[in-house]
Amino acid sequence: MISHVVMLALKPDHDPAECDAVMRDLASLMECLDGFRGLSHGPNRDFEQKSQQYPYGFICEFSDRSALERYANDPRHQALGAKLVKQCTGGADGIMVLDIEHT
Repeated sequence: MISHVVMLALKPDHDPAECDAVMRDLASLMECLDGFRGLSHGPNRDFEQKSQQYPYGFICEFSDRSALERYANDPRHQALGAKLVKQCTGGADGIMVLDIEHT
């Protein structure tokens, strides 16, 4: 299992409705991409005060690396990612990604 963790440094004037739409559309990819097992998203509460620059994030769960690669290479995912890039401070530099392989 791989958790694909994405943190977004959203611009102060980002469009929350657009962000919500992207999350809905990402979730819909679970129906068509084998091995895409789950998606959760929401505001970063940052209880430890270590990541204030990333006010929002999401986690996708994949069965294995092949499933993550299918997702990464899917043109629908890439189009949705481009929408998120436009909403982040610094564009793609405003997105932090961690891929955690569960042992």
